[in-house]
Amino acid sequence: MVTLNGNSLSLEELVAVARRGAHVELSDDARERVRRSREVIESTIKEREVVYGVNTGFGRLSEVRIADSDIHEVQKNLLFSHACGSGESFPVDVVRAMMVLRINALAKGHSGIREVTIETMVEMLNADLIPVVFEQGSLGASGDLVPLAHMALPLLGEGEVTFEGKRLSSAEGLKRAGVDPLNDLQAKECLALINGTQAMTAVGALTVYDLYKTLYYASLSGALSFEALQGVSDVFDKRIHEARNHEGQLRVASLMQRLLDGSNNTSRQGEVRIQDAYSLRCLPQVHGAVLSALRHVMDVIEKEINAATDNPLIFEENPQALSAGNFHGQPVAMPMDYLAIAATEMSSISERRLERLVNHELNGRFPGFLAKDPGKHSGFMIVQYVAASLVSENKTLSHPASVDSIPSSANQEDHVSMGTIAARKAQKIAAHTRRVVALEMFCAAQAVDFIGNRRLSPISRRTYEVIRKRVPFLEGDAIMKPYMDAIEELLIEGALDDSELEAMLWNER
Repeated sequence: MVTLNGNSLSLEELVAVARRGAHVELSDDARERVRRSREVIESTIKEREVVYGVNTGFGRLSEVRIADSDIHEVQKNLLFSHACGSGESFPVDVVRAMMVLRINALAKGHSGIREVTIETMVEMLNADLIPVVFEQGSLGASGDLVPLAHMALPLLGEGEVTFEGKRLSSAEGLKRAGVDPLNDLQAKECLALINGTQAMTAVGALTVYDLYKTLYYASLSGALSFEALQGVSDVFDKRIHEARNHEGQLRVASLMQRLLDGSNNTSRQGEVRIQDAYSLRCLPQVHGAVLSALRHVMDVIEKEINAATDNPLIFEENPQALSAGNFHGQPVAMPMDYLAIAATEMSSISERRLERLVNHELNGRFPGFLAKDPGKHSGFMIVQYVAASLVSENKTLSHPASVDSIPSSANQEDHVSMGTIAARKAQKIAAHTRRVVALEMFCAAQAVDFIGNRRLSPISRRTYEVIRKRVPFLEGDAIMKPYMDAIEELLIEGALDDSELEAMLWNER
């Protein structure tokens, strides 16, 4: 059970809810803040004060005063009119993350929403009754209006949900799950549900979590390639990295020393060669820069998952509703572009190590393309093609989304973040990067079999043996895709996970 109070949700808890079905509940203090915040809204209506989103129109229509008798209808109209999603639907884990993030934001007590509305969201999430939310349509300001509208529709029995693996109308899904829909949304409630950055933050949080894992796997694959290519291990000497003093670089160098400890395959400076190509020699510098980027993005995400991001915000002291712009996605959008660049660089250097494994002209150690009978067999030639194509696509996708802006709402919303586009691009790049790392492992294991695995470090031997349980040494040409898929599945399943080693990257996390 994850208790939500609006202030202390961790990334690990978010992932537990999104992917492992952990249940959530509101803390008692959160409930009290929600009630007091709602009292401010009720008082505003009673006193006939004009407050944006309570008794006015929305966006460019904020100057239009809404009659008290129409307030409830306007909330439903807002929800319906904003449910304009396009494209494919988000995976269930992303929508579950969106739901827990929105509940947590509302639990801060700055939104003026009713407790029963939040409780209905909690009940849906715990029942695994998940709204169908579409990927496209958000400008990232005023927050993620379109995806959050689709997330909120089922509260009224509208839209679609997934339940027990099936896509259903919300009315049918609610009935099967035994969850009662709300009769209506009252003043400010729809705006409280759809103003926020929870779509981009959900995608971004899951992506940065996955990329931490992938960086660890890239270190394992890098170590296996390093051993196959008789890399010069002096490059991990602590003194080198202290002389530059970047935390990410220091951590990666230390991890690589640990991964290669006990190896009889690596060389020392001058034994085989004076220095290696950059993809081996500069692994700590490149992976370290990636790690530093991930740590920065993680810091932003951990703030955002506990942030109040709707508009207006309700404050109890000298009760007041203040209209501002916490929904603007720029604080998330820019780090998402940074995350995309970091993931692309991880894939790029991994592909270059893979190329050195398959190219006899570069390694001088293995037959061409790691084929036992080059010419008769093409070996791993096209595996490198695939890695190269994924890296090239990553480079294209790395063009920043956060520098773009198209005015909307009759130019009232004249600068937007495109944060959800940035997050979605980063997530796609992250998936490509994991695939490239899996392909490097595929090639590295084949290369090791040409020299024998007895001289591997204990950790590299373990990596090799886990791979070999799923994928054999290829004596000749074969349909490669099932083997490529099998190794990537190892990464998705976490078959190579080691909490002690991963902690060398994650620090206190």
